[in-house]
Amino acid sequence: MGVDTDAALAALARLPLSIHCWQGDDVGGFERAGATLDGGGGLAVTGNYPGRARTPDELRADLDRALSLIPGPHRVNLHAMYGEFGGKAVDRDAISPEHFAGWIAWAKAKKYGLDFNATCFSHPEAADGFTLANADPKIRAFWVEHVRRCRTIGAAMGRELGSACVHNLWIPDGSKDHPADRFQRRAWLKESLDAIYADRQDAKLLVDAIEGKLFGIGSEAFVVGSHEFYLAYALQHGLLPTLDLGHYHPTESVADKISAVLQFSPKVLLHLSRGVRWDSDHVVVLNDEIRAVMEEVVRARALDRVVLALDYFDASLNRVGAWVTGARAVQQGLLLALLEPGARIRECEAAGDMFGRLALLETAKTMPFGAVWDRHCELQGVPAGQDWIAAIRTYEREILSRRG
Repeated sequence: MGVDTDAALAALARLPLSIHCWQGDDVGGFERAGATLDGGGGLAVTGNYPGRARTPDELRADLDRALSLIPGPHRVNLHAMYGEFGGKAVDRDAISPEHFAGWIAWAKAKKYGLDFNATCFSHPEAADGFTLANADPKIRAFWVEHVRRCRTIGAAMGRELGSACVHNLWIPDGSKDHPADRFQRRAWLKESLDAIYADRQDAKLLVDAIEGKLFGIGSEAFVVGSHEFYLAYALQHGLLPTLDLGHYHPTESVADKISAVLQFSPKVLLHLSRGVRWDSDHVVVLNDEIRAVMEEVVRARALDRVVLALDYFDASLNRVGAWVTGARAVQQGLLLALLEPGARIRECEAAGDMFGRLALLETAKTMPFGAVWDRHCELQGVPAGQDWIAAIRTYEREILSRRG
């Protein structure tokens, strides 16, 4: 079909995927021993499968095992609540790069990149569901300082590792029922963002992204940071818009948004998740949505203009397996898109041959993709076929099952 599989494999091998740390411990973090997700944030982690990481060392070990089964260059995505605080109470407006020195040293030794996120949930100052758009100026100031410090931490990671850290900002702010004054909430959020991003960081060290949402638990009627709000703000201020697959109406196509947003933004951050009936953050699988998103990235010739990151959490199954399943599904979606006979399909479209376009797209679906994927795994030194499943079973038996 005129597809150069070696070129497709070479392109796939260059694309990093940022693996989210919070799948490994059910979004608990290390601010308090034995912590679990709580306090305003519109998040819910379900399941109680044994083997949750309880310490930074356990989480890093689990990430190492997962990354050893995922082909390609590796990045790890951290939240601010995963700092190492030495048993001391350090509030979020006081965190600094020293609290992430262990993560930086680990990433440097392993040759991983690091990305970062402010943690604007699961905290007393988020209990009423509002942070940067809170009616109390003192609470807004608290969260502004937290995000400022997170951006400083991200820049330190970029400097130490020689690879720009992507700092993504998502806040849970919204209300369960319809508010009387949407405008004022969004004015407060804009004011907070202006204060945060007044301090411009070196783009070689830190890349800023902001993430909108349609609704969440406790914010069913109104979300302050909507898609339209953040898209406008990002374009006006030179930030990356973040498109999360679970943050839109179930019938909306995130794939369709990619070529639209890239007309105006140099890059876009994609948070890859799987919603089941709602923004449920299920483990990513190779479904039609993932395939459509990756097809649009490739068809837009935008491989160097998208940042790919996983974002889900499932405590009902082996957490290392959840990481590997989702990451490999994303990469398989990319490979399928790269193996599409794009040049011939575009020729048909340009000539008005819509039958030819459709026939080529359908024929490509039955080409031997699995063999090419196995070859990619072999070239990258990770298990092909079903061997990765056995590796996770072994890790569970020898490590995870002993955690109780």
